[in-house]
Amino acid sequence: MTTLYLDNVSKVYDGAEERAVDTVTMHIEDGEIVALLGSSGCGKTTTLRMVAGLESVTEGQIRVGNRVVNTLRPSQRNVAMAFETYALYPPLRVRENMAFGLLRDRMASAEIEKRVKHIAGMLEITDLLERFPPSISGGAQQRVSLARALIRNAAVYLLDEPMSQLEPQLRALLRARIKDHLIAHKMTTVVVTHDQTEAIALADRIAVMEKGVLQQYATPHDLQERPANLFVASFIGEPPMNLFPAVVQDGRIAVLNERQEVAFHVPLTASAATSKLGAGKRIMVGVRPHRIHLAPAGQVEGATLMGEVHSNHWLGDQCQVGFQVRGCFVIAVGARDVQAPVGSQIPMAIPREAVRIFDVDSGAAIQHGLEPEASLVA
Repeated sequence: MTTLYLDNVSKVYDGAEERAVDTVTMHIEDGEIVALLGSSGCGKTTTLRMVAGLESVTEGQIRVGNRVVNTLRPSQRNVAMAFETYALYPPLRVRENMAFGLLRDRMASAEIEKRVKHIAGMLEITDLLERFPPSISGGAQQRVSLARALIRNAAVYLLDEPMSQLEPQLRALLRARIKDHLIAHKMTTVVVTHDQTEAIALADRIAVMEKGVLQQYATPHDLQERPANLFVASFIGEPPMNLFPAVVQDGRIAVLNERQEVAFHVPLTASAATSKLGAGKRIMVGVRPHRIHLAPAGQVEGATLMGEVHSNHWLGDQCQVGFQVRGCFVIAVGARDVQAPVGSQIPMAIPREAVRIFDVDSGAAIQHGLEPEASLVA
């Protein structure tokens, strides 16, 4: 079994005032696929490079299985890495680039040829095997770099933005093939990506990072439905979560608009009002756009609030409607084409179980979902 442990791992570059990676702790199970997700400069690639041995560890410990690898050279760690910059050998053909690690490990020629054909077919590069890297496109070079990593027998596989240069149709095809390959061979894998779709499609768990700090390490479902803080709530999802300032008063949550006027209320049960959400507490209220129910134009029965439509875009597979409820701007997403022109009134409802509550100062999540017995009121 191969597990990967990062225990309070930090990286501080000489002369830097801030930590590039700050006390990251993660446990990656044998055969698990984990994505490091975040924007540029968040520390995800630095974390990956510390696992590979290409960056030193300032603090903490990295273990591959039962071995502490902090001071081992990259060649001693038994990890395979696909580089974002490809890092191919220009004088070697694609076939030789792919087989390089296997030749070094003295694998039999017949087995090498079998693996090269299989991985090349999976990644759609069979027709490039006799070409040299400088003569093929960037997207093809990226697939060769990925193939060189996947073909090996390694303890851990590290993939740095492995499909960023591919066109969408090919990327979707290869994502499915690569995930099936990783699962079938129980390959413990860490993928660095800035693409939420790629992270959700590939990974069993996702580590969301920002400014070197691990914000949340959870399944894609939990990141969507139970974000640990305001950063994760606003970073995960397209479009992102609606977030509204609010205050607790008279046993209700008063959601405020930009002018700090009350746009609508969310009733609380007695237990919630007296425990986590005391009177006068300032909070942020969040609702995913996909959880908001939009009624057809003219149908107001069962709707809780009325909003004025400011934008309405049909994107082929979903409709994104932007509207205001008493000065509070809301985005909702529907699976059908919503017939609501700009300037019209549209009824909407927010299920109470879709409401997320966050502390306004720390950003930490306070509560995921409210009891269903009461309704939102204007």
